[in-house]
Amino acid sequence: MLDIRLIREQPDMVKAALGRAGVDPAQIDAVLAYDERRRALLRDVEQLKALRNAVSKEIGKMSDAAGRDAKIAEMRAVGDRIAALDRDLAAVEEQQQAALMELRNLPHPSVPDGPDETYNVVVAQEGEPRTFDFTPKPHWELGEALDIIDFERGVKLSGSRFYVLKGQGARLQRALIQWMLDLHIQQGYYEVYTPFVVKEQCMWGARQLPKFRDNLYRDVEDDLWLVPTAEVPVTNLHRDEILEADQLPLRYCAYTPCFRREKMSAGRDVRGIKRGHQFDKVEMYMFVRPETSYDELEKLRADAEETCRRLGLTFRTKELCTGDLGFAATRTYDIEVWAPGQGEWLEVSSCSNVEAFQARAANIRYRPTPGARPEYVHTLNGSGLGLPRTLIAIMENYQQADGSIVVPEALRPYMGGIDVIRRS
Repeated sequence: MLDIRLIREQPDMVKAALGRAGVDPAQIDAVLAYDERRRALLRDVEQLKALRNAVSKEIGKMSDAAGRDAKIAEMRAVGDRIAALDRDLAAVEEQQQAALMELRNLPHPSVPDGPDETYNVVVAQEGEPRTFDFTPKPHWELGEALDIIDFERGVKLSGSRFYVLKGQGARLQRALIQWMLDLHIQQGYYEVYTPFVVKEQCMWGARQLPKFRDNLYRDVEDDLWLVPTAEVPVTNLHRDEILEADQLPLRYCAYTPCFRREKMSAGRDVRGIKRGHQFDKVEMYMFVRPETSYDELEKLRADAEETCRRLGLTFRTKELCTGDLGFAATRTYDIEVWAPGQGEWLEVSSCSNVEAFQARAANIRYRPTPGARPEYVHTLNGSGLGLPRTLIAIMENYQQADGSIVVPEALRPYMGGIDVIRRS
């Protein structure tokens, strides 16, 4: 959530910054109109309350009964007016808060301009796509031939865009999750295992609401929401807390399944396990001091890249342009791995700095020095990595001519000694 004081004091700057991301300036004007109305109502309420307090003191000193009764009646009317203004004030504050929640974060000045993903900038690439002496197969053909992915039973159980991993396929996914968590712990992250459902307040705090409401799964009876990413529960670990400066940075890693109502159309883009309503992901998350947050973003990016590197995958890193930047992000790097069977780059990590956008909504602050006035922390998040796309890349890059799949060396200790996946 943006700071209302920033919008009030620098409206032209906010309009220009959000305009780079395609935001209509009328949205900012609406917030300012609510703010002006709220402040006017607040002034009226405070003036009336001051009047009532002053007159109440006078009444206590009055000896004339008739005059005192008249003043009491007058103040009763003032009290009714204050109550009415308080109701108006509460309504305007709710409207202003709703309008603020609809505003995305400000892109960092360094973010490249552009209307869509075609304007993203490749800032690094490591490795070249593997050259095969046979035609590489896509993962859905490999998975079915090896009997490690079952699409029909996934649909039978849960409908379209669900699947079942079997045998060594399931074990490979589990190995990836455990290995990534162990790697991130080595990189300085602290593992947490969080609930997979959260209260609605957590969705607001992580800024998933109201923007992504249509993409979220919800248990209406208990008002619990299935997490779309571990970012949501981890953000809220410190909701409504004041941290001390020497606690920062706090770096967490967490595994969760993720649940999203993906809006998908038929075609090549949705074949196999690339897109689904349920998927696994290991998340990296940081609470940091504002002055260090962009250095921490570079660490987050480096840690995600190292994960790809240790898996022996060809990868590239893109900086997202203003038109492709996420709702909460100020700056984002996407890391993509090459999938030769599909002949495309697949995003496996998105590393973002959201500055104080989530912290302000979740009320997460820190004291810069002992006894100092609390300030909002900055938060960052990044996949480390996301599945199943990492699984796809391993299957397609490590396939052999006979249809078997070599297990990356880093994962072999987690596979019980299996170094090649063959049909059982």
